[in-house]
Amino acid sequence: MINSIIEGISIAINTEFEDGYAIYTESIEQGLKEPCFFISCLNPTSKVFLGERYFRTNQMCIQYIPTNKSVEKEECNAVTERLFNCLEYITVGEDLIRGSKMNAEIVDGILNFFVNYDLFTLRLRNKEDAMDEVLRNVAVKGQGE
Repeated sequence: MINSIIEGISIAINTEFEDGYAIYTESIEQGLKEPCFFISCLNPTSKVFLGERYFRTNQMCIQYIPTNKSVEKEECNAVTERLFNCLEYITVGEDLIRGSKMNAEIVDGILNFFVNYDLFTLRLRNKEDAMDEVLRNVAVKGQGE
């Protein structure tokens, strides 16, 4: 599920910012192309809600590294506004999910944009594991024997 959410975020960012921005989901040691985004999930949780239903919280962090260090706050503020708009709803599979708890902060010239995609999931049982029918041969001793 987390990888599907990251893919949905990547698609939303690509749609908003087009191809001029690299998007990374793993850390890069060398060859960083600025401007760029890093997408990661922070502390996902899963709690049993009812029966086979689970409530999942997925706090996502989208980091933006600007190109122009002389106006990095201005650039980060402009990107923040665009992220508020493009990440409110994302497509995951065929479903549309809404982001909540959106907030942003600029630390050491890097924008850290946080958004939660919290949702219910349903664990489907594997039909091979479920028993449809049990056959049992039982011999009973009675009075007639």
